[in-house]
Amino acid sequence: MTQSINELEHEIEETRARLDRTIDRIQDRLSPASIVDEMLGTVRHSPMSGLYDGALAAVRRNPVPVMLIAAGVGWLIHRVAQDAQRRQHLNATVNGAESVPVLNTGAARVYDPDRPTGHPASDRVGDAAGLRM
Repeated sequence: MTQSINELEHEIEETRARLDRTIDRIQDRLSPASIVDEMLGTVRHSPMSGLYDGALAAVRRNPVPVMLIAAGVGWLIHRVAQDAQRRQHLNATVNGAESVPVLNTGAARVYDPDRPTGHPASDRVGDAAGLRM
């Protein structure tokens, strides 16, 4: 009985050790550095490796402009996401019970050259002048 318990404890310890090694390997593969290395290795073996090497050299020579560009793109993406959230919120409130004032989109001010311009005040003046003659 004690031998079987000792054997079970030994098996449990071996299983734990294997599990720890497996978890360590998974963590190593999922680390940001490992993911970047894997992606770079994939790019280096593609036909576009010359372009990649040139871009990488340009980034190394000019890190500040690259960081500014990355910050600008990140800011743009953030703003687009905020606008999308606002539109979703606006649609949800319009479709719901709350009333939201309709914004003037400027569609009424579009110039159409085929349509006569409407100047009510000048039309009345012309009609009044025509009546006097």
